Amino acid sequence: MSPQADGELKIRLARLDDLDALVALENATFSTDRAERRAIRHAIRSPSMSVLVALLEEEDGTNVLIGAATLELRRNSRNARLSSIAVSSSRSGLGLGGRLMQAVEDEARRHGCTRLRLEVRADNGAGLRLYERRGYTRFDVREDYYEDGMEAWRYERPLVDDAPGTAQVPPRQRRSG
Repeated sequence: MSPQADGELKIRLARLDDLDALVALENATFSTDRAERRAIRHAIRSPSMSVLVALLEEEDGTNVLIGAATLELRRNSRNARLSSIAVSSSRSGLGLGGRLMQAVEDEARRHGCTRLRLEVRADNGAGLRLYERRGYTRFDVREDYYEDGMEAWRYERPLVDDAPGTAQVPPRQRRSG
């Protein structure tokens, strides 16, 4: 099943009119280390950040925000940083994280970046699996990184070998039987 089973999925840059839905997603997804409303507004307006939103078009034509990712870009740097990714709990397990990551990687390439870095909670099994399946490798550990004292594992992935929209993702293991 894909997110499109219920409607059409669109990923685009966030606009200010997405702010309420982004704040609601942030609060529903994270129990600690939440971005505040003003920080999300700043990210949407910032020329050095890209906030991507995943919208599902319902049968009645309304769009429901079901995921988001924030990409940080630095002037004079070829490295980009994924600072946040969130998927609505009602849509987890449907491949939306991978679709958002592809969009983030494409956006980083569009800005001339050749490497994408991120931090992930050491206890975030779903996140770790997502990043490792997409070819990210761990290069550092940050002790006591999150509000609750959890460490962060830092990952990175080169983007130069990929054409936009065609990330080099390791093939999935086939199940027999």
